[in-house]
Amino acid sequence: MAAAREANKPSAEVLFFRMLNRLVEPAIRVGIGSPRIVPSGFVVVESVGRKTGKVHRTPLAATRIQGHVIVGTFRGDRSQWVRNLAARPDTRFWLAGRPREARAFTLYPGKRYRTPKSLPTALRWATDFLAPYTRAGWAFAVLSPRPVKEKR
Repeated sequence: MAAAREANKPSAEVLFFRMLNRLVEPAIRVGIGSPRIVPSGFVVVESVGRKTGKVHRTPLAATRIQGHVIVGTFRGDRSQWVRNLAARPDTRFWLAGRPREARAFTLYPGKRYRTPKSLPTALRWATDFLAPYTRAGWAFAVLSPRPVKEKR
């Protein structure tokens, strides 16, 4: 029984990132460090667990390009937000202190992909440029804004 509990224990890396995320996520969500004047900074991405259905918020480095946001990690598919967004691409993220609805397009190690034609040319070039880095274990997501639903 103790051996099974030990096998399910999170690694030191996972525990470190969980602690770091708990510390910085509230500040980034209210807009501290968001991409504003310069196109790069931090956002918080919300994903829904593909197995648990639980909502997770993850602070990530981001770059804005033509109204879209590219986020990434060097931890590849060890970062569960990548797999969660691949399974459930409709998401929400916080930029400049405001939540925004988006649809995610993911690139991660081992995934075959075809860049959506709906992306602007600059974003298609960016994804083609980033794709080879997935072979080195990196992962990326392009967050495309969704129209805001009007309240009646």
